[in-house]
Amino acid sequence: MSEMTLSDLGPFPDAHGYEEARTLDGADPLSPHRNRYLRPDRDLIYLDGNSLGRLPVTAVKIIEQVTHRQWGDRLIRSWNEGWWDLQLRLGDKLAPLLGAGPGEVIISDSTSVNLYKLAMAAVMATPKSRATIVTDDLNFPSDVYVLDSVAAQTGRSVEVISSDGVNGPVEALAEAIDERTSLVSLSHTVFQSGYTYDLAEITGLAHDFGAAVLWDCSHSAGAVPIDFGSAGVDLAVGCTYKHLNGGPGSPAFLYVREDLQEDLINPIAGWWGHADPFALDLDYRPVSGIRRFHTGTMPILSLAAIEAGIDDVLEATVEAVRSKAMAMAGYLVDLVEHHLAPLGFALASPVEPERRGSHISVQHADSWPINLALIELGKVIPDFRAPDTIRLGLSPLYMRFVDLHTAVLRVVAIISSGAHESFRGVKSTVT
Repeated sequence: MSEMTLSDLGPFPDAHGYEEARTLDGADPLSPHRNRYLRPDRDLIYLDGNSLGRLPVTAVKIIEQVTHRQWGDRLIRSWNEGWWDLQLRLGDKLAPLLGAGPGEVIISDSTSVNLYKLAMAAVMATPKSRATIVTDDLNFPSDVYVLDSVAAQTGRSVEVISSDGVNGPVEALAEAIDERTSLVSLSHTVFQSGYTYDLAEITGLAHDFGAAVLWDCSHSAGAVPIDFGSAGVDLAVGCTYKHLNGGPGSPAFLYVREDLQEDLINPIAGWWGHADPFALDLDYRPVSGIRRFHTGTMPILSLAAIEAGIDDVLEATVEAVRSKAMAMAGYLVDLVEHHLAPLGFALASPVEPERRGSHISVQHADSWPINLALIELGKVIPDFRAPDTIRLGLSPLYMRFVDLHTAVLRVVAIISSGAHESFRGVKSTVT
């Protein structure tokens, strides 16, 4: 097996697709955004923004301001100088990217905690006769764990609808949802294949039978145009560290439609959701509005850092981001078919462009060692999902078409050289 060097890894101007990439990059209206993100290793091609987005340059400045000026100088006075309402202000700033109104979104806790709060609130608001929570087998496993927990605590059951492994089982969901359904909870864009549901279609199916709908928008917020208002969405959650580039473990968001806020009960009552938190009395009285779904003290450093990524998507517009992502997906699928299919790769994302989110998944029998070889030798960072899937994230704000071309040809180089063979059996905690 020959040792690989960067000189083997491109660019590859004579390979199929290179000139098209150069042309597309030359006409890219989002190209000015690329330099707004830290890229210390200019040879590295980052295809994992659908798991953790790059660091915005402005976020570094925000963190410095919060640590040195606010925490360092103003100290506890900063709570009255912006910290206390920061999660509300950022929720309102995020709201237009979700098709939500003022006072309908708040930054709060983690995605799983928010999912639990809203799922429990929705189920508790329905009669016991509505004994079923409906989801599918494409949903993120942690979401299913949460739904199982809610079901166990409320005497309900979870019905997991089977799919083909790639596409949402829309017809089967339509058959499963009925007058016994209390809640339908799905991922808007699913984590494995990138399949993206029609929000209005599924929400309408649930509402026809009087069931509530709870969407996880972790893989679509900031990448796919979303309109909770026009779709009539009841509840939603999502993370901020993927396409919103909020940073590792950054706080999540939750959405509750305005007309539902006073009717639902937050099952994890905490002092930040109290009507008068500094009265410090022992009787809980929920505040009115979206803040009642908040629980405990926010991590201000990571909360503040979220703003930079939200601002950049707002400036670029999610419509422009989506337009480039769809073009990148179509281009990448062509590269997969031309360069990777002959090497045993198969597309594991929807065929229909409008049903794809902002990542493309491919399958190969040796996906795990290939993935490790790309990271350790090829200076390409995708991610792996068991048992045999490599996800290639599309992040239009800082990615070029030529990056996709080079990354695919590096895969070809790795397999052709046999460089991945030495990674068989290697273990890694995070994949």
